Amino acid sequence: MESLLRSLSASLFSTISHHPSSRTYIPIYQCLHTTTSKPATALPITAHGPPPKAPIPAATESEDRVARRRKQAALLQRGQDLRASQMKPGSAMKKRFWKDVHVREEAEGYQIHLDTRPLRTPTKALLQIPLSKPHLASALALEWDLLISAQQALRHHLIPLTSLVSRALDIQTLDASCASNTLSKPRQEIINMCMRYLDTDTLLCWAPERSSHDAAQLEQSGTRTESLREIQRRTAIPIIGYLTTQVWPGVEITPVLDSESIIPAAQPQVTKEVIKGWISGLPAFELAGLERAVLAGKSLLVGVRLLMEWSEAFAGANGKGQKRFGIEEAAEAASLEVRWQTDMWGEVEDTHDVEKEDLKRQLGSVILLVNGDEGR
Repeated sequence: MESLLRSLSASLFSTISHHPSSRTYIPIYQCLHTTTSKPATALPITAHGPPPKAPIPAATESEDRVARRRKQAALLQRGQDLRASQMKPGSAMKKRFWKDVHVREEAEGYQIHLDTRPLRTPTKALLQIPLSKPHLASALALEWDLLISAQQALRHHLIPLTSLVSRALDIQTLDASCASNTLSKPRQEIINMCMRYLDTDTLLCWAPERSSHDAAQLEQSGTRTESLREIQRRTAIPIIGYLTTQVWPGVEITPVLDSESIIPAAQPQVTKEVIKGWISGLPAFELAGLERAVLAGKSLLVGVRLLMEWSEAFAGANGKGQKRFGIEEAAEAASLEVRWQTDMWGEVEDTHDVEKEDLKRQLGSVILLVNGDEGR
């Protein structure tokens, strides 16, 4: 027992000296923090000159957005000037070869003249606007008057209205060259395209029914009191009701998405045949306008509703006292889900706002194309 105590004492303590008078016992462990603290050394000021300026408050979000867009516009203008300066000195595309743009009324229709040269379609046919569409002729003249070089006339996105009118005139020419019981190639292509969009029409793609397990606060928050499906139904039912009574009486149009499936359901065969026959009989300008509206809004029903409201071929089809269906209503019906999502989560700048305005621009061009004074 005594030997055990001696070994334990020897393991706990050690001596630093064997001299009896200087024997000191230290523990076998050491402190972790052994660095001595040092005071900070202040360095002398060696900078010369005036004191720094006072801080400037940050610009607001709207001011920053305006400044950024002005900078983008300046860069775009600089790029256009650079591309124009890189052209050959003797090139005729360097600047516009016309000074004045004016509308001339002829017996066959309105013509757009660049000085003394009449405007022509890409197929070299004379571009003539029906006499019942003076607003369309004025819009075409304004479109060409805004061009700053002849090179811009080769870009379809800078002359969208001219491209649309040329499309309608080409359809009209090809229809006249076909037999009475056959359809021209562009007319058949437009019909097939419209029928494909009917199977996945934006107006008929409704959100699924909300179950008791869904988070209601995600849809109904703040001032929003309706779910997405309720808003879609409220928007689509008046349009469908108008089409099934005024345009295709007795036709059944149903939503294409079921709550239990993500695969679109096809419309009844009778519905397809009636709609296909109706599109086949449209005049050339109305057919070209419907094509532009369907491609812009991804909805055949919205395009037909807009066509019925503004086309001179269907003047008088709308009842008195009925609410007008214009650009705002068509754009809202075609982009309802996108607007609903951006209201909840916010929109991406220079993306959602640009797409919204571009959709309105394209729908407005459809109204200009099909509208006229005949029968009004």
